[in-house]
Formats: sequence, C-alpha cells, structure tokens
Amino acid sequence: MQKMLIVEDDPDIRMVLFDEFDQEGYDVDLAETGTEGLKKGESLEYDIILLDLMLPGIGGIEICKDLRSKGVGTPIIMITAKSQEIDKVVGLEVGADDYVTKPFSLHELHARVKAVLRRPRKLMSEGNDIVLSAGPFVLDPGKNSMTKDRETIRLTSIEFALFRYLMENAQQVLPRDQILDEVWGKEIYITPRTVDTHIANLRKKIGDDQTDSRWIIGIRGVGYKFVGE
Repeated sequence: MQKMLIVEDDPDIRMVLFDEFDQEGYDVDLAETGTEGLKKGESLEYDIILLDLMLPGIGGIEICKDLRSKGVGTPIIMITAKSQEIDKVVGLEVGADDYVTKPFSLHELHARVKAVLRRPRKLMSEGNDIVLSAGPFVLDPGKNSMTKDRETIRLTSIEFALFRYLMENAQQVLPRDQILDEVWGKEIYITPRTVDTHIANLRKKIGDDQTDSRWIIGIRGVGYKFVGE
C-alpha cells in the first residue's frame, strides 16, 4: 500500500481528497498547516505528497524548498490557484514534480499521481538497474544514488530520472518534448520549459557552469546533450 501525505488547510478539500484516495487504497495521512506538513514530510515515510501552495505558517514553496535542501526526494505535487502562474514555475524550480490548478477534477489529479508514482518503477524496469558511469559521475539505479568524484549528490526523484536519461543517451541531442515524454511521462500536462528549469537545478547540483556548461550542453531551439567526458 502506497502512503500519501496531503498538506491542505481547507477542511472541505482536505476531506474530499482523503476520502477519494483512501477509497482508492492509499494509506492517507493529513496535515493542516505548513509546519505540520514540513515535519511529517521530513520523516521519509511517504511515497507521494500533495502540497497546497497557500498554507498558514510556512507556505508550500518554502516547504518544498526545505525538504529538497534536506535531501528528501519524495515526489511532490503542488496544488495552486489559477492566479498563481508564477508560483507554479517557482514550485517546479525548487523541486516539485508536478502541479494541479484549483479547481481541479479528481480524475485529473488521479492521473497525475499515478504518472508521478509510475516514474521510478518505469525506470527500474527499463535498464535492469545497470550502474552508469561517465566521467566523474556514477549513477546506481538499484541504490537510487549518484556520485561525482565519489562524493554523493542528493537528487530529487525527478532529477535522478532526468540525469539517468541523459546518461543513458550520452552524446545524443535530446529534444525537450522527448525528454518530457520519457522522464515525466506523456500523461503529465506541463510545458517543455519545465525541462529547462530542472536542467538548471541539476547543473547547480553537479557543479556545471550555467553559462559555460561542461557536461550538460544546451542546443538552442532543440534540447540538451550530455557529454560525460
């Protein structure tokens, strides 16, 4: 049984989500405030977190950023309002895996949850847990770990999936749309710009210069290429 944390201050929405996912067979836990959500999220007990953007106390952006800075790679789906377009982008920049906009349909939310949870299993089955090595990087899917010069680099689940896909296709130019389909999945309703955001975050973590990249090369108007030498 997969365990879900719902961080939502609106009692009506919170209970609708609880009832829906509880009936679907998830082990659902609830948090009403940002402080409570952050504390529970740090416990590493959950398979996925549904995180409202606007919360009393600590907001969703801050929670997501704090969890990622502490190495918590649990997939996070942000719940935002229509007027918060900029915050959606910021949410993805600080490590959210996807977002839904209020008002949302439960069918759409189900699809996004399933797509996000499917990513690790898809990657585990496609590649037989083969350890990848290129230049200073070693990526071990079986242990869900990545090192550079033998130093561990903590990646979110989506960053790990993205770097794995880049390494598996080293020296190949990968279009943004292709990266989206293979890493995020065709069910995810996000734009190719999301790839740029996560590439930027990944470059920071691996110490790749944004303006003069050595390992992840941007191809203007097309996508990216990983050079592991």
